[in-house]
Amino acid sequence: MDPRGVDLGTALGPLELKNPVIAASGTFGYGREYSSIVPPGSLGGIVVKGISLEPKAGNPPPRIVETPSGMLNAIGLANIGVEAFIEEKLPWLRSLDTKVFVNIYGHRLEEYRAVASAFKGLEGVDALEVNISCPNVDKGGMAFGTDPGMAARVTEAVLSSTDKPVIVKLTPNVTDITEIAKAVEAAGAHGLSLINTIAGMAVDVETRMPRLANVWGGLSGPAIRPVAVYMVYRVVRSVKIPVIGIGGILEARDALEFLISGARAVQVGTANFVNPKATLEIIQGLRDYCARKGIAKLSQIIGTLET
Repeated sequence: MDPRGVDLGTALGPLELKNPVIAASGTFGYGREYSSIVPPGSLGGIVVKGISLEPKAGNPPPRIVETPSGMLNAIGLANIGVEAFIEEKLPWLRSLDTKVFVNIYGHRLEEYRAVASAFKGLEGVDALEVNISCPNVDKGGMAFGTDPGMAARVTEAVLSSTDKPVIVKLTPNVTDITEIAKAVEAAGAHGLSLINTIAGMAVDVETRMPRLANVWGGLSGPAIRPVAVYMVYRVVRSVKIPVIGIGGILEARDALEFLISGARAVQVGTANFVNPKATLEIIQGLRDYCARKGIAKLSQIIGTLET
């Protein structure tokens, strides 16, 4: 079977993607930074780095540390703010032949509402991805995504302020991720993406100081893939809305673990730092796999895990 004849199309609720490979937030800039290496139109979608109501400088350096099979980052969600993003970045994004997801975050419900409402009616944004791993300053710093009630309230706040499909990005730093997933689904989310990074830290034993200025950061990369696959597997069986799998995907076989476990699409993050062409190679790898197996449509393997 000719790999070129394989249909890689997939659906995320109302969104139709040409293939299931999406560049993850925080690892692909605003999209243009990689455009000379990765033609945006070749991807199923791009998630821009997290956008907040006001510009944010992020944390002081050092804020990235390499770890065995992964990396720790404490970038601090640095970004130019929603107004500058709409004025400076969105015009170029509108020209792309791919789905554009805007990742948004806030530290109060009002901030989520304000950022979401800024995109209401705007062309060039296909969906909002809502980061609920941020601390709620009104609740003593507890992350929105660690409590089902708070996660649901953020979801409702965003949905009431936008006309875009809403995908909620779940944190793995919880006791039972399915409880958060079900609460977000009940609140009306169109889809879920998981997992966000796992909290971790590294110590310089010579100086006896943290290797990150922020002390701790988010662990990503292949080290977290088994955790991510397990959480996707559990969430897919707990909700009816589509799930996007994220966590340590470096090659097509990694992506296939998530797809076979039930994810309808995947996001590629840390791999972009190691191999800027990782997304393109994964797409080709999926074609080759399907052709070798005699599978005409990638959708035929989604959720086919035998247990």
